[in-house]
Amino acid sequence: MAETAKHPDPSPREDRTGKYFKKYLKQFLFDEFSPAFLSKSPVGSLMEGVPVPLHAEDLDAFATGGELSMPVIAKNMAQVMGCDPQFRYAGDYAAILDKLYNGKIADVMTAEGKAALEKEAFDDACIHFRAALRVEPEHLYAMYGYASACRAMYLDSEDEEYIGRFKAEALELFERITQIHPDFAPAHYYLGYAYLNIGLYQKADLAWEMFLNLEKDSEEAKEIVGRKAQLKEPVQIESGCNDIAAGRFGEGIKKLEPFSTGSYKTWWPLHYYLGVAYAMTGRPPDAIASFKTVLTLNAGHMETMKELAAIYRETGDAANAQKYETKIALIEKQH
Repeated sequence: MAETAKHPDPSPREDRTGKYFKKYLKQFLFDEFSPAFLSKSPVGSLMEGVPVPLHAEDLDAFATGGELSMPVIAKNMAQVMGCDPQFRYAGDYAAILDKLYNGKIADVMTAEGKAALEKEAFDDACIHFRAALRVEPEHLYAMYGYASACRAMYLDSEDEEYIGRFKAEALELFERITQIHPDFAPAHYYLGYAYLNIGLYQKADLAWEMFLNLEKDSEEAKEIVGRKAQLKEPVQIESGCNDIAAGRFGEGIKKLEPFSTGSYKTWWPLHYYLGVAYAMTGRPPDAIASFKTVLTLNAGHMETMKELAAIYRETGDAANAQKYETKIALIEKQH
């Protein structure tokens, strides 16, 4: 009764955070129950040939004639599903739990996850939310709870890989919620912050616009009105950078030049994109000046060095071209 044959994951996707939860599988032992035990169970037929996860104390109690209740078995199955949704028998466990809880297992797991989240037991919360999503991938409150837990976890960490994985997970989940449940205002609220956190100002502005369309009078709405006002100039800068990336050099220059000497003059990408636009529109001196500004703000930016080396080669300045080519070679050798 293998999972891959009868109960495949209804919504398989990259499991970015699973490596942090699979360690909890080590606490389980797996055993199959006798026909006598299965005959007494309301889901005995579904459990035939399916190894059941047990803690050592569960197995000891059962072996010595003690009682082993279905709620204990169900809890163990749910934990295994949450630790590893792609576990070989996770689909079988999902079917068993779905029958035991009359189709409400996702609601039960989500409630458990919410309780753990309120206690800041984040790993436990994630495991329960992940178990709920293994059964019902588009469950609104399981997605929202899991995204919220992931957000809290990366905000409380200093490990770059950990932050990156949980940040990506939270972002994807908030995006999925806004697509599947577009009227759920809190997802738009947090999605805006997720975009802001990675410098996607236009997307943050749009997410918050959607939030304000759904919720107008709360304290959060007042907060977001202020945030959107602060985003006006970063949105214009990002728009200019996007223009240049798309080959609309004149439009990009027009949008970015006013910011090159103002309060945003320390944003090195602004000068980098201006340099690219100047180079592509036949303005080598302006391009060189912009690229040199980039290197004063971000000394190791390789793409800028490559742009400078190319410009100097094209303009016949072999000495400066060699200078930057040497720097590039040294950096590449170090890495």
